[in-house]
Amino acid sequence: MTDSDGARTAMELYEQLSAQGDRVRSLKTAKAEKAEIDAAVQQLLKLKVDYKTLTGQDYRAGSPPSDAAADNGPATGAADDGDTVDPWNVSTTNAKGVDYDKLIVRFGSSKVDQDLVDRIERACGQRAHRFLRRGVFFSHRDMHQVLDAHQKNKAFYLYTGRGPSSEAMHLGHLIPFIFTKWLQDVFDVPLVIQLTDDEKFLWKDLSLEQCRRFSTENAKDIIACGFDVNKTFIFSDLDYMGASPDFYRNVVRIQKLVTFNQVKGIFGFTDSDCIGKISFPAVQAAPSFSSSFPQIFGGKKDVQCLIPCAIDQDPYFRMTRDVAPRIGYPKPALLHSTFFPALQGAQTKMSASDSNSSIFLTDTAKQIKNKINKHAFSGGRDTVEEHRQLGGDTDVDVSFMYLTFFLEDDEQLEKIRQDYSSGALLTGELKKILIDTLQPLIAQHQERRQQVSEETVQRFMTPRRLNFPL
Repeated sequence: MTDSDGARTAMELYEQLSAQGDRVRSLKTAKAEKAEIDAAVQQLLKLKVDYKTLTGQDYRAGSPPSDAAADNGPATGAADDGDTVDPWNVSTTNAKGVDYDKLIVRFGSSKVDQDLVDRIERACGQRAHRFLRRGVFFSHRDMHQVLDAHQKNKAFYLYTGRGPSSEAMHLGHLIPFIFTKWLQDVFDVPLVIQLTDDEKFLWKDLSLEQCRRFSTENAKDIIACGFDVNKTFIFSDLDYMGASPDFYRNVVRIQKLVTFNQVKGIFGFTDSDCIGKISFPAVQAAPSFSSSFPQIFGGKKDVQCLIPCAIDQDPYFRMTRDVAPRIGYPKPALLHSTFFPALQGAQTKMSASDSNSSIFLTDTAKQIKNKINKHAFSGGRDTVEEHRQLGGDTDVDVSFMYLTFFLEDDEQLEKIRQDYSSGALLTGELKKILIDTLQPLIAQHQERRQQVSEETVQRFMTPRRLNFPL
């Protein structure tokens, strides 16, 4: 049974269950007639059976289904294996990082396997990006559907975003933009980039003025990644939503279909959270629908959206995918990336709030060298002799992890892995390879960013037609 069958959706059934549970409690509290209570309990039990049949899950109060019953378990919180993954927190007790295979099962997504990578290569006529080859983008929702449409010459567009909480972005922030730039180039499609400055105002101790300034500064770093101004629209929520009635109309359409119970279950909100947080998920959902951008798509409502993002953002889009068919829009497809680890180890992701855990795009060559040498967690042994004998552990070594993101040559990366694992390559030597890789990469980014003027930012952020055939 699916959303389009004309029967109850998983969300609707969940709501009926919640209401029926409240009714049973009310009847018991009011000491109603036993027959009336029994009838209500029987109805509750029947709904639970229907829910299990539809979703494959047992009903749990406060844990609604998130993607038309395709997902397994609650969207937020810690799993039994110690992994915590939600839009605001990522941590694990495992030195190797989050168990992504288990996360796929937990979130109910699909693995990016070699067949899909091969199909993407055939569709775009180019070798797959290193992020696909190495499993950095490891999970997806409906990517085959996007490729099916592409084969039939049906258009799609890209949507990704950034929450501007500081002036300087770090290396981890580049991952979705590097990959999105590649997708834009090889598929020749338009792109919208959302700057959620409203979210940062609601969640952080920041003024509106700071959030707007951070949006502009972050936009410069994003533009420096090389996006085509004729195919890219960057927008600030604080500016665009007030200027676009169509965008706001989609926001309220979404808000009407998602209850407080649902957002509490999906995002873990509590009664003490401000109402801005509770309503925000609809704002992040709205760019998934082409009608939010009439200046680009001419009012078309059926253009497929593909969202490259880190998997901690998936709860937003599971909610979006549940709502989409109920308002007559196609579900967005997603490609999920792994997390970029902190310098201190893969137990958490790199964070802009901890300067020692991060390599910033503003760091000098000396700062990059010092941070890697001082803070990058090593998989090496305690002594040179022991390391030569036993070798290092690339599964936990942060320098090697970073090279998997930024070293283009697969053969060189494999040789480094073998040499470090055998003990032929020492930790200091591995760190030097990483330093020599990152210093020019960040220096080149800084040079490109210096060329981004305020006028260039304004061009990217002005609502306008893009190169998209209507």
